Amino acid sequence: MKTVEEWKALLRIKLREALGARQHHVIAVLRETLAALENAEAPPATSSAVYTDGVIAGSADGLRASEAPRLELSQTAVTAIIDHEIRERREAADEYAKLGRPEEATKLTLQVDVLEALKAEQDNRSR
Repeated sequence: MKTVEEWKALLRIKLREALGARQHHVIAVLRETLAALENAEAPPATSSAVYTDGVIAGSADGLRASEAPRLELSQTAVTAIIDHEIRERREAADEYAKLGRPEEATKLTLQVDVLEALKAEQDNRSR
């Protein structure tokens, strides 16, 4: 169970639980990880629209007719994004600890623990 949709569903479930429990460090990491996955699915930006005689070149009629489809992430890409989120927080926690800011380091370490627990849960489900 490592597809992007399964990960996003799990993150949303855990986010609702964390919101109810008012676990601020958990809420933050879940929102940020969900955003990272959704950002990775965004299609590449195209060049700006060209106007010709009051008409937008390349435009389409109808609601959502010109929307680009989301990218489909592989399981490897999803795992890489989750690992990046973990690594980024771990490095920042180390930096905060070196700077003598233990509260910030502890928050980030707790966020790493949340993501690692979710990753372990996903690994156990896929077996």
